[in-house]
Amino acid sequence: MKSYEHDGVDLEDGKTGKSGDKPIQRKIHNRALLSGLAYCISSCSMILVNKFVLSSYNFNAGIFLMLYQNFVSVIIVVGLSLMGLITTERLTLRLMKVWFPVNVIFVGMLITSMFSLKYINVAMVTVLKNVTNVITAVGEMYLFNKQHDNRVWAALFLMIISAVSGGITDLSFNAVGYAWQIANCFLTASYSLTLRKTMDTAKQVTQSGNLNEFSMVLLNNTLSLPLGLLLSFSFNEMDYLYQTPLLRLPSFWMVMTLSGLLGLAISFTSMWFLHQTGATTYSLVGSLNKIPLSIAGIVLFNVPTSLQNSASILFGLVAGVVFARAKMREKS
Repeated sequence: MKSYEHDGVDLEDGKTGKSGDKPIQRKIHNRALLSGLAYCISSCSMILVNKFVLSSYNFNAGIFLMLYQNFVSVIIVVGLSLMGLITTERLTLRLMKVWFPVNVIFVGMLITSMFSLKYINVAMVTVLKNVTNVITAVGEMYLFNKQHDNRVWAALFLMIISAVSGGITDLSFNAVGYAWQIANCFLTASYSLTLRKTMDTAKQVTQSGNLNEFSMVLLNNTLSLPLGLLLSFSFNEMDYLYQTPLLRLPSFWMVMTLSGLLGLAISFTSMWFLHQTGATTYSLVGSLNKIPLSIAGIVLFNVPTSLQNSASILFGLVAGVVFARAKMREKS
């Protein structure tokens, strides 16, 4: 894959093509390191905080949690836009109609992720998420006639083995949680497969003819609010929310708000990191990021594990890294 280039600067390699520009090189490396660190921290923290809210607090309203997080994101993005710090597209009815189908998948992806985290430990969630790559690769082959080389298929095969072996050796196996996670994998793959086409169509109905990342964040989160509210009523979460004492705890609202801020932070830091480096480094760091996340999930939540299960988790994480490297070579 070609590196991200700007004004003659190769941000992937941190080189400018001029041997004497070492201060610029150092500045680029520092920005890339800082953005990568911010992305890793926000990504890991988001999953761990969600797990804490749903499991440690035993909060049984995952849809409401998603709804509140998206509401926080909308408030912050709108505020930044009004202050002139960012630019966003006007949310017209035509634009929302074009984006609504992919938003339904987006909401389903978030909700199934919440439900799976409630029942499955963080380490196994990260391993099972590899199934998304398998579904996406098959979808690309049948929908877009895209062919993958043998290295990619070998990595995907390793992912399937790790997911199956991880589930078999999981001491805290929960069938409901695994069902939610498999549904999440299908929805996540569907979202990635349909997003590109929807973005191209949406650009045609915007006033500027463009749709930046901030506009997509605002569009996704705004459209998710009425849909999430409807689903929350359908799942009888409002009755639970009326009765639970958790909503009367200031500390609980602080943690909920923190999760919303982290959700928005992932959007911003991922865009920043991608801009400073490139898609290849971004993909590899995303795979490597699962390793400390899995370890932290096991340690922080006292997850019962065995040697076989730990080996399966490690095998799955390594398979994810192998897959990222195989995709890099395939695209290059």
